[in-house]
Amino acid sequence: MKKIIFHIDVNSAFLSWEAVYRLAHKGGRQDLREIPSAVGGDVALRHGIILAKSIPAKKYGIQTGETIWEAKRKYPDLVLVPPNYGLYDQCSVALMELLREYSDVVEQYSIDEAFVDMSGTCHLFGTPEETAERMKNRIREELGFTVNVGVSDNKLLAKMASDFKKPNWAHTLYQTEIRQKMWPLPVSDLFFVGRATAKKLFSMGIRTIGELAAADPARLKSVLKKQGEVIWGFANGIDLSPVLAQPPANKGYGNSTTTPYDVTDPETARLVLLALCETVGGRLRRDGVQARVVSVGIRYGDLSHVSHQKIPRSPTNLTVELYEAACQLFTELWNGQPIRHLGVHTGQAAEENRYRQLNFFDEIDYEKLIRLDRTVDAIRERFGADAVIRAAFLGRTIDHMSGGISREKRSVDYEKVRIW
Repeated sequence: MKKIIFHIDVNSAFLSWEAVYRLAHKGGRQDLREIPSAVGGDVALRHGIILAKSIPAKKYGIQTGETIWEAKRKYPDLVLVPPNYGLYDQCSVALMELLREYSDVVEQYSIDEAFVDMSGTCHLFGTPEETAERMKNRIREELGFTVNVGVSDNKLLAKMASDFKKPNWAHTLYQTEIRQKMWPLPVSDLFFVGRATAKKLFSMGIRTIGELAAADPARLKSVLKKQGEVIWGFANGIDLSPVLAQPPANKGYGNSTTTPYDVTDPETARLVLLALCETVGGRLRRDGVQARVVSVGIRYGDLSHVSHQKIPRSPTNLTVELYEAACQLFTELWNGQPIRHLGVHTGQAAEENRYRQLNFFDEIDYEKLIRLDRTVDAIRERFGADAVIRAAFLGRTIDHMSGGISREKRSVDYEKVRIW
């Protein structure tokens, strides 16, 4: 059967979803997508970067990832709106549900991207090009936002095709079209080629994807190691990876947070670690797995970074055990400098085992701790994350469930936000 793969990419996702929500539900009159605007974090909480931008903002050189101060310097009248990840999750779920009406093989690649294997169902809707147009138009009409659809016979080329002219376009990039459509592009446009790799390729005299495709694979491997072989294959349109309806099991779980101020005392640092262990432990238990490795990362005020890891005596998903390991690692790692960012990560996650290696002198009631964590998880699941809060966090500025999406990004109080 001939492979037909679609890649769907939401145009300026966070900005588009906010624009649609304001127009449809908040009485907005100005479409944020049509003016220089951007989604940005809270400068006061040190999350002051551009998360998404409109196409008009791009004309002023505003880039995703730069600071709000840099963006405002380029265009002082830039309209900024706060992030709202609760809304983004809802929009993402609606998109994936619509895509599954076209195929049961949908791989969510990110919150705003997905691959769809249309090989077995495309004939029900028309040609691949007709189906892509139909899908794109239906998303715009029913969900209110626009997407680009890339069509090809493998995932790599479909993704490359969706990056062609935006917004609201469907493009093809079949193997027979690589020479015409992809090879003239800058090598930096190729998937898996970042700034550092592009710089090395430039030094080798390789500036276009076509030049990379014609390069000697052995020479590329000598300079770029394994990545050289991979990107040479990509430049020639080679990708054998399947569309996975079910994602592979997660082997690592972790969370990190930028603190609202520089942390200079161990008590506050350990409180942040406890908050991170709350969220990491909850995710491990939700998926029914235990971690064999725990690591802690510290980013200092000068943006330097250090990390350290250890193997607990037994695989665990208990919050208290994760916390004890994190505190031990922190004590060994911290040099006393002001801390800007802390992270707790776990590795080698495997299916939960209720049996554990006990120490002869161990007096801890692990069954009781397991029941306690499970009960707290159930209460939070039913009544919200704030339904149960450890006493250590009362009266403190540290979020008791830190990491991942910070509290101020989970929802927006539109009573306090200007709607244009």
